[in-house]
Amino acid sequence: MEATAAPKAEEISHPPMDQLQGLEYCIDSNPSWGEAIALGFQHYILALGTAVMIPSFLVPLMGGTDDDKVRVVQTLLFVEGINTLLQTLFGTRLPTVIGGSYAYMVPIISIIHDSKLARIEDDDLRFHSTMRAVQGALIVASSIQIILGYSQIWAICSRFFSPLGMVPVVALVGFGLFDRGFPVVGRCVEIGIPMFILFIAFSQYLKNFHARQLPVLERFALLISLTVVWAYAHLLTASGAYKHHPELTQINCRTDRANLISSAPWIKIPYPLQWGAPTFDAGHAFGMMAAVLVSLIESTGAYKAASRLASATPPPPHVLSRGIGWQGIGILLDGMFGTLTGSTVSVENVGLLGSTRVGSRRVIQISAGFMIFFSILGKFGALFASIPFTIFAAVYCVLFGLVASVGLSFLQFTNMNSMRNLFIVGVSLFLGLSVPEYFREYTSKALHGPAHTRAIWFNDFLNTIFFSSPTVALIVAVFLDNTLDYKASAKDRGMPWWAKFRTFKGDSRNEEFYTLPFNLNRFFPPS
Repeated sequence: MEATAAPKAEEISHPPMDQLQGLEYCIDSNPSWGEAIALGFQHYILALGTAVMIPSFLVPLMGGTDDDKVRVVQTLLFVEGINTLLQTLFGTRLPTVIGGSYAYMVPIISIIHDSKLARIEDDDLRFHSTMRAVQGALIVASSIQIILGYSQIWAICSRFFSPLGMVPVVALVGFGLFDRGFPVVGRCVEIGIPMFILFIAFSQYLKNFHARQLPVLERFALLISLTVVWAYAHLLTASGAYKHHPELTQINCRTDRANLISSAPWIKIPYPLQWGAPTFDAGHAFGMMAAVLVSLIESTGAYKAASRLASATPPPPHVLSRGIGWQGIGILLDGMFGTLTGSTVSVENVGLLGSTRVGSRRVIQISAGFMIFFSILGKFGALFASIPFTIFAAVYCVLFGLVASVGLSFLQFTNMNSMRNLFIVGVSLFLGLSVPEYFREYTSKALHGPAHTRAIWFNDFLNTIFFSSPTVALIVAVFLDNTLDYKASAKDRGMPWWAKFRTFKGDSRNEEFYTLPFNLNRFFPPS
């Protein structure tokens, strides 16, 4: 028996790569106009999930009607479109959709239950009063991101982030949303599971099927599988399959339960202060500031993931900070228009960049156009918005996982044979999942968070921070990474690789990816 030759080093190891390979279009290369418009529409459809889910949950709690719900959904989509355009033009310039965020749920629900507002008898008056209180809190809290972003304080903070410290944060931007995935699919398995299987079949197994040199099934897997499953769900509804089922099943499975189309106006343009003048309360604003901090951290992780899926270099600190500043302006716009939630990067749309393998900025700008267009044309927008949420959740199972694995891919720049690194990554990943789970379980049983003192603003602040997986992970990982023998372990942490992306001039590619349009860099020279 002859001895087999030892494998060569390059056969075992994979050299780390600055830019993700295997993408068809990177951040500044564009597909043909027809393809770009279809892809933009696909991003618009995906963003609808969260844009409909948040108002559908909050508006009834505030005493709002179906008409109010439709107006909030349209306003949210309209402002999402504006914020996405601002972010892709002047912010980080990464192909990210800026959508509604679940991080704001805790402080907003706290405002809804505020005794001054809950006492109001008239439902319509209670809805408007609560909406104005939420608007006031958002307007004040947005100042946090505006200040941290434009003053470059966040750029200074981000110098403490190593590739190792970012792994748990970016990974949990995806994994932390696990309760938006299969638990929601399970509410209506008969449409959730087929959607999940079809989406994976089209986007992965049939990706080599070409029509006119275009991998149609891979590129438009979401649109095709969604059309098929939506039609099938409609068939089930029309044939009376759910007639004698419990109310909850009917809400999750039927395609005619959203009451959006009948309530939607044909044409309506959202405008600032449409619900009346915002009201300001220090306690509400303070609780909302925690949500703004959480969205700041979640967005930072999502921008890092998006830069990788757009085949760009990691955004330099001042670009990241500039993006956060614009996001703060986005939250200010949310408060002015009354969207009932603040803004953050839409994680599912970042995942879609990976599954379509198109990271083009133009596609996202087109999707922003669709958001603005369909939020004004009420009936058409409401038609798409009545897709059962279970269908979206099935796609989230894939896309959130994809974003999380991009976070894990930063491990290639670190030494994973170091006990220190294993300790930091393991502990911060585990706590990032475990702490918010404790807060969620406690809240669902006790109907209030573990922080339950007389000072409601303090409770909101703590409960919001610890409800967020990426935020807990960032606190733990960055603390451990910068205190545990960090001087001796710069190479293990991946700092030499990260160093050239620390400044704008450190890498020649930064210029092509992140320079402002219209020659604006003359006025805002990069640091």
